[in-house]
Amino acid sequence: MQSFPILSVIVFTPIVAGMLILMLPGERKTEIRMTALAAATFTFLLSVWAYFSYDKALGGYQFVEKYTWIKALGISYHVGVDGMNLPLVLLTGVVMFTGVLISWGLDDRPREFFALLFILATGVFGVFVALDLFHLFFFYEIAVFPMYLLIAVWGWQVTREYAAMKLTLYLFVGSVIALVGALAIYFAAGLNSFDLLELEQAGLSTTFQRFWFPFVFFGFAVLGGIFPFHNWSPDGHVAAPTAVSMFHAGVLMKLGAFASLRVGFMLLPEGAQYWAPVILGLATVNVVYGASIAMVQTDFKYVIGFSSVSHMGLVMLGFATLNKNGLTGAGLQMFSHGVMTALFFAVVGMVYDRAHTREIPKLGGMAKALPLVAVAFIIGGLVSMGMPGFSGFIAEFPIFLGLWQTAPVVAIIAALGIVITAAYVMRVVRNVFFGDMPKEFVGHIGSINSLDKVALVLLSGIMILIGVYPSVMAPLVESGAEAVLRLFGGG
Repeated sequence: MQSFPILSVIVFTPIVAGMLILMLPGERKTEIRMTALAAATFTFLLSVWAYFSYDKALGGYQFVEKYTWIKALGISYHVGVDGMNLPLVLLTGVVMFTGVLISWGLDDRPREFFALLFILATGVFGVFVALDLFHLFFFYEIAVFPMYLLIAVWGWQVTREYAAMKLTLYLFVGSVIALVGALAIYFAAGLNSFDLLELEQAGLSTTFQRFWFPFVFFGFAVLGGIFPFHNWSPDGHVAAPTAVSMFHAGVLMKLGAFASLRVGFMLLPEGAQYWAPVILGLATVNVVYGASIAMVQTDFKYVIGFSSVSHMGLVMLGFATLNKNGLTGAGLQMFSHGVMTALFFAVVGMVYDRAHTREIPKLGGMAKALPLVAVAFIIGGLVSMGMPGFSGFIAEFPIFLGLWQTAPVVAIIAALGIVITAAYVMRVVRNVFFGDMPKEFVGHIGSINSLDKVALVLLSGIMILIGVYPSVMAPLVESGAEAVLRLFGGG
């Protein structure tokens, strides 16, 4: 298994499939959908295979591939996975597969839609597995670029052009700032190498690390939704079509968070220690402010959009604790939140496709016509609240343990986010799925199809499995957290 280039196959299958889809005539929509489903299924199964083939006892980076690309600049194609990024590879496979299922009924240029979605997926996979700083940026830009077209062409007509441009400008400005910091690291290291494992051992000065850390961290953390650079995110969520919202919140925000950890914290550990109090403060605002704004929204999709901002704050809090509990919780939260938001946006899309409105006051009684959709949303809501028995609890509890060790006051303030989250989740469940259905909807809300059901059951099942049986993932992420801490002199 270790000799098979499974990571390269996972990374490049989507883009190859996207090119094949573009070669098909646009009117052959069934063949286009079948090709997309075949590629997504194959990639998903490979990600599952890689996940369960990882040797937890051995630990460290596995399935490593390294090939020299531009020797003069020290650039190589170098990939591998450990306990922090392997769950994110699995997450991307899950979201890609369910996104195709949810988009089966898309009738407006499905050829171009699936091709762009798969190019985006290749970029995401590439960032998660990259062990070369140049290729991390290369795949990062591939992941960001298709979002503009996917939102501007297939998004919600009211705000799609504004949201697509806003998202693109925020992310590209952030990536340019991060690139400047990354180049500074490359030249200061003096190793003539972009290899991340070599750069970790470069011994950069404390002054250098403290100065350049915010460039790298905040440049990437824009995509992670860190306050006050989060403003693009809810608008992007709302304007995007359902599958793109699933990718956007489920995977792309983790891309920013992971890159800020991989390049910021792991290459500049002394800078991370110096700036950790600032990150704790900003992330606390994320948690409480994001939940508070979600509470007052009347648009169903905006509730989930601001909820994502809040929950990504927990990830950043976990990073900034710089201890084992916090980092383990952050790694689990990235996976749990990715699955949860993919489920939430799938549910919103299903309701909107049938009711043609996302205004919460205009909805009601949807559980009668869409019982499985209601159950799936409630499961997602319990995960969002951090209810024991679900993946959200397994992720959030270690974060708060780590916070209590590092900054008890921050832990107390951030806990307010849990209370507010419970309030807006119950509000949405009550107003959208229960009560009386408006008269104009009675008899006009059609049921979901079999593919939608498969997506809902898969996403819900994963969150329940991890909540009931956390050893499926927690020890793996813990080993990844220990590897990060070793760079800080602990672990």
